[in-house]
Amino acid sequence: MRINKTTQIIAASVLGVALAGVGVAGPAAADDDPGNGSSSGIDVSVKIEPTTTPGQLSMTVADNTGVSLQENGSDAAARQFVGTLPTVTVSDTRKPEDIPAGEYWAVVGQASQFTATDNPAKTIGPEYLGWKPRLLTDSSTGAVSAGEPVSSVVSDGTGAPEVGLKGQELLVSTANSSDEIGTSKVNADLALRTPVDVAAGEYHSTLTLSLFNQS
Repeated sequence: MRINKTTQIIAASVLGVALAGVGVAGPAAADDDPGNGSSSGIDVSVKIEPTTTPGQLSMTVADNTGVSLQENGSDAAARQFVGTLPTVTVSDTRKPEDIPAGEYWAVVGQASQFTATDNPAKTIGPEYLGWKPRLLTDSSTGAVSAGEPVSSVVSDGTGAPEVGLKGQELLVSTANSSDEIGTSKVNADLALRTPVDVAAGEYHSTLTLSLFNQS
């Protein structure tokens, strides 16, 4: 993946101001001589333009308690543990004219080292964790696509690049601003493939997902 320029994404909000009506009263007429009093009404007006919220690009991850990988597919060449990434949603509510020409975005995943809870010296590197991203929304326009599958360095036999999750794309948009707008959802099949002699234990890693705006 090549990132030429990264732009911080700031969520902007507009504070709505409520205007309460204010009555205007004329001078009070004398109680003992109502015939001599006078009053006039003054029209008070205000034109309030509709508030607008600037469009923005944002990412959310479905509520989850983490992913617990379960052993499935082990063979004489490797131990394999699989699971499913929670659904990731990217929403782009910007107007086409507000998106610079050639700008696109990408969701990138980076796994940390797996560390055993009983012994921090026992570790499994992120290069042993692979994934196969799966787009869950309509892709007929081709504006958004799932990232390419990557395998553990212990090959799964699919021919996917054997690099592990060390900064791989989960979801990426094209550079056609009018097609990028909307909501896109993706998840991924996760597969940790280790050598058959991997040390027994409970291991934990953190998979960080980041949304980059690029050009």
